[in-house]
Amino acid sequence: MNYITHTYDILIVGAGLAGSRAALEVSGELKTAVLTKLYPTRSHSSAAQGGIAAALGNEEDDSPEWHMFDTVKGSDFLGDQDAIEVMTEDAIRTVIELEHMGVPFSRTPKGRIAQRNFGGHTRDFGKAPVRRACYSADRTGHVMLHAIYEQCMRRGVDFFSEFYVLSFIIENNVCCGVVSISIHTGELHLFKAKAVMTASGGYGRIFKTTSNAYAGTGDCIAMLFNAGVPLEDMEFFQFHPTGLSGLGILLTEGARGEGGILINDKGERFMETYAPAIKDLAPRDMVSRAILSEIKAGRGINGKDYVYLDLTGIGRKIVETRLPEISSFVRLYMGIDPVENPVPVQPTAHYAMGGIPVDIDGRVLRSETGDIIDGLYAAGECACVSVHGANRLGCNSLLDTVVFGRRAGKAMVKQMKSIDFESCQKSFDLHADIALNRISGLKGSKGGDSVNLIAIDLKEVMMNNCSVFRTEQGLWEAVNLLKVLKERYERIQITDKGKIFNTELTEAIELGNMLDISEALAVSALHRRESRGAHYREDFPDRNDLDWLTHTFAFKSEKRIDLRYKPLSAGRFEPVERKY
Repeated sequence: MNYITHTYDILIVGAGLAGSRAALEVSGELKTAVLTKLYPTRSHSSAAQGGIAAALGNEEDDSPEWHMFDTVKGSDFLGDQDAIEVMTEDAIRTVIELEHMGVPFSRTPKGRIAQRNFGGHTRDFGKAPVRRACYSADRTGHVMLHAIYEQCMRRGVDFFSEFYVLSFIIENNVCCGVVSISIHTGELHLFKAKAVMTASGGYGRIFKTTSNAYAGTGDCIAMLFNAGVPLEDMEFFQFHPTGLSGLGILLTEGARGEGGILINDKGERFMETYAPAIKDLAPRDMVSRAILSEIKAGRGINGKDYVYLDLTGIGRKIVETRLPEISSFVRLYMGIDPVENPVPVQPTAHYAMGGIPVDIDGRVLRSETGDIIDGLYAAGECACVSVHGANRLGCNSLLDTVVFGRRAGKAMVKQMKSIDFESCQKSFDLHADIALNRISGLKGSKGGDSVNLIAIDLKEVMMNNCSVFRTEQGLWEAVNLLKVLKERYERIQITDKGKIFNTELTEAIELGNMLDISEALAVSALHRRESRGAHYREDFPDRNDLDWLTHTFAFKSEKRIDLRYKPLSAGRFEPVERKY
């Protein structure tokens, strides 16, 4: 077979915070490799702006118990409370550890880690906002990723940059490696490993307007889905309320934590109506629906499809020192000085709550009953623990990546299987052959359809039918249109037949992955006949705890997607009406 072979103890796909933190945990004695289709510090984790949640209590009284309550409540009571407790209890240790690694957190006048307000984070079980977000201006993810990457380099982790994974090698319920292609050379590489983890991020690029990087196409999620791994809670996709109008570029929730307010065409601070207690700091799903409700009611700015985020009352010093990145975005892309003029914003596709089902140690589940795939792990946005349930609170994503990336690393070391790679050689050859045939088929296709045009149509379908507001009619339309797009995908043609940096080839493969993920999302959303968190059905506007306090598991069969359901891991916090 025409491929290059590598053998490692631990193999991690994805160099963002979850993948890098897991790599750091297993590095040293174990030979560890990280594959990434970007340069490691360009991973999308670096785009996270506002902060990481931890009940340090540096600015005011706080507790992990309050943090847990907010996370459960913010999830619209679909988060698994055992996993949420693990995350919120470990948050304080995690942030202090990051500080010791060299993360340059912003500081209080006394030199302690500074904290600010963030949406949905409260004290005394919802009585008032609390400053819980630990931050580094508005570049928190960026500095965290650089610090952890530096530690990985110090510990001898091997990074393979610009490697695109094509398939996971899973035989007899055991994962023993991946097949990938070097984007730089076009050569096929086979990686053998005793434990394999994916931390490949989300898939916001299935939507027309998104804050996600171009790399956010959900490749590993789709590959595992096609390999028989179920996907959990795919109907729950979060729209961040404050993306730059027309662009989707994110303006951190930290802007509202610092005192920014949302106003409509009448100059009204409309969140006082939707969430009287915490107003603009309500959870993201509520704020996104509020903005679109104002727009539907004709109260968008000048009748258009956006409202204003008003930072003019904060003051130039705070904007320039605590929000430097978003202020530069606004000036660069909108030609507006946010200190002097309000900024046009609208909801943008931001974060996937659903994904690859895992337990609290990152082990990938192959069924709704808890069976695992030996040697396969996942963490970060591509995984569903589920700590975010139906809606993720801001600042909990960075916490999720490093807490569960670390736990998955520990589990891989503890549970690392012994494997005879020589006995698996036929499987390696077979998977490499399938990958080569797929590449040859795409390059040799005589079809007349365009990858770019299908991608544009896909994003329109998902934006129009599967975004903030959904209906049965719209979801059925999405399912049917996606079938048509998948038929068109079988007739695509790529013009670049070369090997070196063939981005047309990788974009074609990415499109196939996005189509599979979109179908799983649409089918899962169609069958959940209630509204919960980020999944809002206009034809079923009420939350239904009697029938739907359960996780959706989507399985791909030859001709359709089958759904099964897994009971919620409940705990001390019982579902109540979610008022703020």
